[in-house]
Amino acid sequence: MSAVDDNAPPKRSRGLLLALPLAIFVAIAALFYFGLIAGDPSKLPSALIGKPVPPTNLPPLEALAVNGKPVPGLTDDMLKGQVTLVNVWASWCVPCHDEAPLLDALAKDQSYKDKRFAIVGINYKDVAENARRFLNRYGNPFSAVGVDEKGRASIDWGVYGVPETFLVGRDGRIAYKLVGPITPQNLEAVLKPQIEKALQQP
Repeated sequence: MSAVDDNAPPKRSRGLLLALPLAIFVAIAALFYFGLIAGDPSKLPSALIGKPVPPTNLPPLEALAVNGKPVPGLTDDMLKGQVTLVNVWASWCVPCHDEAPLLDALAKDQSYKDKRFAIVGINYKDVAENARRFLNRYGNPFSAVGVDEKGRASIDWGVYGVPETFLVGRDGRIAYKLVGPITPQNLEAVLKPQIEKALQQP
C-alpha cells in the first residue's frame, strides 16, 4: 500500500491553476479581436477636438519643390485664417500609399479652390529621400510639408499612428480627426461633409 503525501495539492486544484493563464489569455485575445473587428478606429475620440492646434513649427522636407519653388515647412501661422486639412503620413506606411491618390485628387478638386482651403502634411519619422520619392510617385497634394523627425509634434497632436488626418477650422481649432487612412467611402461620406461644414464657419 503506497503512502499518500498529505502536502500535495489536489489534482483538481492543480488543473485549475494550470488553466488560469490560458483563460486570461483567451479573454484578452477576445477583447482585442472585438476591438479590431467590431470597433471603428476612425471613431476614436480626440481630446483636442474644439481646441486650438498645438504649437507646430516644423522644418521643410529637404529638396522638395513644386514648379521650381521650395515647399515650405509647417508653421502655426499656416493653420489660421483658412480651413486646413493636416495629414500625418510616411513613405514606410502601407495605408498611406493607398490614400495618397485620394489626397492628390482632393487637392485638385476645383470646388475648393476659391474657399481658402489647404492641405498640408506632417512627414512622420521618415527618410527625406524616401518621402520625396513617395510624393513624386503619387503627386504632391501639400502646400506645406513639415518634417517630424522624432515624432514629438505628432505626439502633441495626439496621433495614435500614421496615417491620421485632422481638419482645422479658420479659427485655428481642430474641428475633426480621422484615424486611419482616407478611403473612397469615408472621403465622400465623412471627410468632404466635414470640410464643407468647416467652410461654412466664420
